[in-house]
Amino acid sequence: MELKARNCILVAKIEIMVKVREKLECILLVDDDEATNFIHSLVIKKMACAKEIVTRENGLKALDYLKNSGLGDFHRPDLILLDINMPHMNGWEFLEAYKSLDENQRAKAVIVMLTSPLGPDLAEKAKEIPNISGFMQKPLTTESMEGLLKHYFD
Repeated sequence: MELKARNCILVAKIEIMVKVREKLECILLVDDDEATNFIHSLVIKKMACAKEIVTRENGLKALDYLKNSGLGDFHRPDLILLDINMPHMNGWEFLEAYKSLDENQRAKAVIVMLTSPLGPDLAEKAKEIPNISGFMQKPLTTESMEGLLKHYFD
C-alpha cells in the first residue's frame, strides 16, 4: 500500500514538472557573476522548465536584450531572475529603466530579484517597486526554482 502511495506522489510530481516545462519560452538571467549564471543555468536545464535561457552580465545588457525581444531570434522572457549588485547598472537601476520600456518589450510576467541574505531594508525598498514579483536567495536550487514555478506559473 505504501509503495502505491509513493508511486502516485511521483506521478503527480512528474505531471507538475511537465506542465511547467510547457509554459516557459525564455528565462533571462541578469547577474555579473559568470559562475552564478553557470550554476543557475544548470539548475534550469536540469529541470527542463524553459526552452531558452539567456544570460546578461548587467542591467544595461539586459535592457538591450529586452528592447530587441520579439524580433528575429530574440524571445521575450517569461521570467527574469535579476541580481541586485552589478556594475554599470544594478538591479534597482534596471527596474527604474524597465518601467520606461514599451509594453511589448517587457517580460511577460515575472521579475524575481536574487540576492544574498535579504535584509529588512531591501524588503522595504522592494515593496515600493511594483515590477518586483518577489525575492529569492542565491544560489538558485532545484527546490527553490520548483517553488518559484509553482507560485508564479501554476
